[in-house]
Amino acid sequence: MADELDVPDERYPEHWEADVVLRDGGTAHLRPITPDDGEELVRFYARVSEQSKYYRFFAPYPKLSDRDVKRFTHVDYDKRVAFVVTIGASIIAVGRYDAVADGEAEVAFLVEDDQQGRGLGQLLLEHLAQAGREMGIHRFVADVLPENVRMIQVFRDQGYQVERSVADGVMRLVFSIDPTETAIGVMQSREHRAEAASIERFFNARSVAVVGASRRQDTIGQGMVRNLVLGDFTGAVYAVNPQAEAVSGLPAYKTVQDIPGDVDLAVIAVPAESVPEVVLDCAAKGVHGLIVISSGFAEIGEEGRRRQRRLVGLARSYGLRLVGPNCLGVINTSSQMRLNASLSPIMPPRGRVGFFCQSGALGLAILENVDRRGLGLSTFVSAGNRADVSGNDLLQYWEEDDATEVVLLYLESIGNPRKFSRIARRVGRKKPIVAVKSGRSTQGVPVGHAVRKTTAPQSAVDAMFRQAGVIQVDTLDEMFDVAQLLAHQPLPRGPRVAVVGNSDALALLVADAATAAGLKVADPIALGAGAGADDFEHALDTAIDNPDVDAIVAVYIPPVNTTGEDVANVLAAVGEQSDKPIVSTFLGSEGVPELLRVPDVEGAAGRGSVPSYSAPESAVRALARVVSYAAWAGRDQGQIAHYEDVDREAASDLVRAALSRTPDGGWLDDDDVHRLLRLYGIDLWDWFRAPTLEAAIAAGHELGWNVVLKATADTVRARPDMTHVWRNVSDADDMREAWTAMTEYIGPPERAMFVVQKMAPPGVPMSIRTVEDPLFGPLLSFALAGAASDLLDDRSYRIPPVTDVDAAEMIRELKSAPLLFGYRGGPRADLDSVEDLLQRVAALKDDLPEVAEINLEPVLAGHDGYRVLKARARVAQPVDNRRDWYVRRLSSPAGLGDTVAR
Repeated sequence: MADELDVPDERYPEHWEADVVLRDGGTAHLRPITPDDGEELVRFYARVSEQSKYYRFFAPYPKLSDRDVKRFTHVDYDKRVAFVVTIGASIIAVGRYDAVADGEAEVAFLVEDDQQGRGLGQLLLEHLAQAGREMGIHRFVADVLPENVRMIQVFRDQGYQVERSVADGVMRLVFSIDPTETAIGVMQSREHRAEAASIERFFNARSVAVVGASRRQDTIGQGMVRNLVLGDFTGAVYAVNPQAEAVSGLPAYKTVQDIPGDVDLAVIAVPAESVPEVVLDCAAKGVHGLIVISSGFAEIGEEGRRRQRRLVGLARSYGLRLVGPNCLGVINTSSQMRLNASLSPIMPPRGRVGFFCQSGALGLAILENVDRRGLGLSTFVSAGNRADVSGNDLLQYWEEDDATEVVLLYLESIGNPRKFSRIARRVGRKKPIVAVKSGRSTQGVPVGHAVRKTTAPQSAVDAMFRQAGVIQVDTLDEMFDVAQLLAHQPLPRGPRVAVVGNSDALALLVADAATAAGLKVADPIALGAGAGADDFEHALDTAIDNPDVDAIVAVYIPPVNTTGEDVANVLAAVGEQSDKPIVSTFLGSEGVPELLRVPDVEGAAGRGSVPSYSAPESAVRALARVVSYAAWAGRDQGQIAHYEDVDREAASDLVRAALSRTPDGGWLDDDDVHRLLRLYGIDLWDWFRAPTLEAAIAAGHELGWNVVLKATADTVRARPDMTHVWRNVSDADDMREAWTAMTEYIGPPERAMFVVQKMAPPGVPMSIRTVEDPLFGPLLSFALAGAASDLLDDRSYRIPPVTDVDAAEMIRELKSAPLLFGYRGGPRADLDSVEDLLQRVAALKDDLPEVAEINLEPVLAGHDGYRVLKARARVAQPVDNRRDWYVRRLSSPAGLGDTVAR
């Protein structure tokens, strides 16, 4: 081991350091070990039981020698890598690998006994495997005593294919650490459970301490105590104020640690500069979660950003999740909790809707709107600066929350659209998600002094929502319109709509709006101006029984001196029994509520209540949104293809070799582009660059003639008035004629960038592009090649991974798609091959974040397959939001309003 003791202290890759969520919802910090950890490692080892030490070293090993400490803390972060997990300054777990052969390393763990059962072994294995993959390790070996059942279970449950053998009483486990679909699925399932558990700690807190509780009226601390008490919180409320004996009739404590009972949740309303001290106080008490109402953080500028970075780092390092700062707070309307840990004096009625937003002021308006509409919420979070807890965390919780059937999101920005898309797509299969996305013109996420913006157009952002099944709306009013329908009516089975009403003019208005929204309208059921409740009941029953009707729009204009209350009662009664959704509009009616309801046991609007909209267009628009969602949720989402002919390892080596030659990245040369695509089963039509006429003639001879001379410069190809291809060049004389004509027409070779290619069979020219977007990560797009598609933005988008259904939809949603289907007698393309190509390009981009950009254009789609005539690929160091794809992590806080790319 002498050589190991002299290993220099190399700085480890920064992205190996991460905040992590544990199985029970607490947080910890994971990082590579350093030589400075020697003393803490000794203290950690002293706390470990003799049995755990025996399991680790296969013999009694009561203490670490100085030589042991140096060997364990001095690693090269390549062939020898070790991670520690810490809470505060204390190490609670250690994991390491040591390379023992080419591509193979031995892995081992040690977890403090009091911390076992929190998933630390799985987390360490995930992060060690990712580090190993980056360092060229492909296989782990672990020697474990057979009686060490818990450690054997760590490897067994990781999703890897494990080979086992036993020799001399020791079990040897050998497994590949390639990120298989099973292993990724296991990781994401654990991520889901851990993040959901961390949010559950907020909503189901049994005791809340308000730090900064004040005796003065109209203060935030006073309001927080009042809202908790008047909201009938079923748990214990504690006031913390070192200057007071009592607050609002509650005894006041000087610190959180002075509180005699347990404290699950702390609401902090003290000046920003005092918040870190309170966090330490809460950590010492064993508090699980923090809601920081205090302002003075990222929203005020650079000093606030630094303050926010310190706050989040401190909270996470001591195992605490954080809502805020500068937030409105958290509400749980359950009768078992009645938690109003927010600045809102309004406790919304119990309902089936979960709501997440950022802005506190907007949150108050939302709660007022919810109360006015009688919509009802299950839970509510206004996250303020969203320094830690984000909308993604709430989606993880709401997915399994039986009390929540509809999710509403008001998103000012999306920190990690890739993760959002992945989670939303899964959650949306169970529960509809409705989102208002503000900031549509910028899509920016503040990071440091700069703003990280997407390079994608708005149509790409909209496509991401559609791919995930999210119902995207433009305004808060429209969000509530859709939510009322989703929360109280069944999903429509199709787009066929019946209109029932007592006004022909109003029915015609509804029919026009429905047709414009993509719905199919049957002949309206006109009841006449004098129709009463019985007439409406009969007409509604007829429409419900009609197998050609999927949904019903009821419209009513009451005659003079009537309120329409009897018709509203009929709608409520019929809606309670109907298996088809009903929406309604009462024009000119006084006192008709926005929800025609039959109350449930908690007094909120029950399932079957009929939404009533102020305008028929609003009713139809909400119905159309829900019809689209139901169609998405009801159809097969497809499968991600797995290709036997793809060599991901060789492709990764090629890309990394290119980056080693040019660390700042750049365009690959033609040979590397050919090799890269071939490794993913994509054949590229050969071409030869022709800077001179002599080179063009030589290329023609090489290809056996019947070639084309082509100008590839973007400035030429984007000009529809310029012919940039000379076809059917059959010999040297033809090439001279083509060269003379093209150079006279287009310009010199250095401007035109000529290439020579073999003539390709006819086909429809297409464009396939992928980019590594600063915000989205990988982004795939498809269009027909040409200036018209670019000018009209007739391009479809998806975020990889892409299923076969995604690929088929990308083709068919183009306005120009008929050209691929034999439009006006043209050739019909082999769309199966085009869909396969899209999936292969998506797989390449998904697997290789170092490939910053790929551009396949033109690709000719013919009746017998496709031909990729031109391709370019650029490499660059991957963006940060791709580094966590194979490991669970909370990204490092940037200290801003949207600090964490979650």
